[in-house]
Amino acid sequence: MEKNKIKHSWAEPFKIKMVELLKMTTSAKRRKAIIEAGYNTFLLKSEDVYIDLLTDSGTSAMSDRQWAGMMLGDEAYAGSTNFYHLEEAVKAVYGYKYVIPTHQGRGAENILSKVLIKKGDIIPGNMYFTTTRLHQELAGGIFQDVIIDEAHDSANTHPFKGNIDLGKLDMLVKKHGPEKIPYICVAVTVNMAGGQPISMGNLKELRAYTKKHGIKIILDMTRVAENAYFIQQKEKGYSGKSIRWIVKEICSLTDGATMSAKKDALVNIGGFLALNDKEDYEEASNLVVVYEGLHTYGGLAGRDMEAMAIGIVESVSDLHIKARVGQVIYLGEKLRDMDIPITEPIGGHGIFIDAKRFLPHLTQDQFPAQTLAAELYVDAGVRTMERGIVSAGRNPKTGKNYYPDLELVRLTIPRRVYTQAHMDVIAESVCNVFKNRNKIKGLKMVYEPKYLRFFQARFEKLK
Repeated sequence: MEKNKIKHSWAEPFKIKMVELLKMTTSAKRRKAIIEAGYNTFLLKSEDVYIDLLTDSGTSAMSDRQWAGMMLGDEAYAGSTNFYHLEEAVKAVYGYKYVIPTHQGRGAENILSKVLIKKGDIIPGNMYFTTTRLHQELAGGIFQDVIIDEAHDSANTHPFKGNIDLGKLDMLVKKHGPEKIPYICVAVTVNMAGGQPISMGNLKELRAYTKKHGIKIILDMTRVAENAYFIQQKEKGYSGKSIRWIVKEICSLTDGATMSAKKDALVNIGGFLALNDKEDYEEASNLVVVYEGLHTYGGLAGRDMEAMAIGIVESVSDLHIKARVGQVIYLGEKLRDMDIPITEPIGGHGIFIDAKRFLPHLTQDQFPAQTLAAELYVDAGVRTMERGIVSAGRNPKTGKNYYPDLELVRLTIPRRVYTQAHMDVIAESVCNVFKNRNKIKGLKMVYEPKYLRFFQARFEKLK
C-alpha cells in the first residue's frame, strides 16, 4: 500500500480574501519609463510596474487578524495599549527583556549605533548591509567583514554561507583588543550574500568566544524565521523542532537585536530595538525620544504596533514559513533548470542572479547588475534591484568605489502576495533576457547622492 501512496503537494496556508488589480504596460512605455527613471528601478512609479520584486520590506499582505487588530489602535501619545501587546509578543516569541519600537529597522540601527559605538571602534559582521554599515560609520565606527569565504562565491553550495569565520574574528580581536569591539553584528539569512543562513552551531561557537572576551552579540533579526527554517531543514538535531522554538534559541544566543518588522513580521511599517542590558536600554529609551518618538510608540501609530504584535506570532508558524520559503525555492529551481546563473543555495527571501556570469562582457564599472535590473523591467514589467557595486558605495576615507565579489540582481518575493503563476511569468522573462544578453550594453552613472547611492543614483546607457 505504501508504495502506491500518492505524495500530496503543499499549498499556501491561506485563501485570498481581497485582490489588488495589476496593469501590464507595453515595452515601449516601459522603455520610456526606465529612461526617465535614470535606469534606477527605485525611481520607477509603482503604477508602471507589473510584478514588483524590488523588496520584501513592507510589501507583504497582512492577514485578516492583523487588519482587525488595526481597528483596535490605541492612539494615546504615552502608554498605548498596543505597545504592551507588542512588548508581550517580543518577550514571548524572541525572549528579549526590553523592547523599544521604531519607525523601521534603520531607526533601531541608528539608536543602537549611538548607544554602543565610539569613534574608532571596530564592528565585525557577517557581510555588510547598506544602512547598518552607514549608521556604524556615522557613529565613528569601522565595519569589518568576518563572514566565511564561501559567502563571496555565488556558485558555492555551502549550506550555511552566513556563518562567521571565527579565525578572522580572532585576528581582529587580537589586533585591536576586545575593548575596541563594542559588539559583533550578526545578520540572519544574510541579505547581501543572497539570503544565506547562519547555522546554530556557528552561533553557539560565537557565543562561547564572545563570553570569553566580554563582547556583545547584536542580531540583525530581520528575517530570523527564514533562517530558522534552514536550520530546521539542514542542521542536524533540529528537524523535530518548531520554527518558533528555533527562533527563540537563536535570540537566546545574543544580547540584543535590531528588527525591521516590515519583513518577517508581515507589516507595512515598523521595527524595534530589543536589548537585555538595562543600562543600554535606558540610554536607548532616552535617545529614541530625540530621533523617533516616545519610548512607547517610537514613531508608530498604535494600530501599527498592534499589527506588528500579531504578525510576529504569525511569522513563526511552520505552515507559513514553509510556504513562504517554498515559493522562493520554486522560482529558484525554475531559473536553475533554465541555466540562469543564480546564487546557490537558494536563499530565503529572494533569488539573486549573478550579473557577472549573466553579462560577462560587461566590466563591474559598467554596472552589470544595475543594467540587468533595468533590462528585466523593460522585458516584462518585473521590477528587481541591484546588489553589487552601486549598493556597495564608496570608502568614506578614500572616496574610491568598493568592488564587492558579488554583483547580484535581487528578485525579492513579498510574503503572501503573488501566486505560482506570477513566478512562472518572472522565470520566462529572465529566460528571454538571458537569450538576448549579448546585445545588452552597460551603464554610466550620471548622478550620485552622498549616502546610500543605490536609492537615488541615475544612469545613462553606454553608446
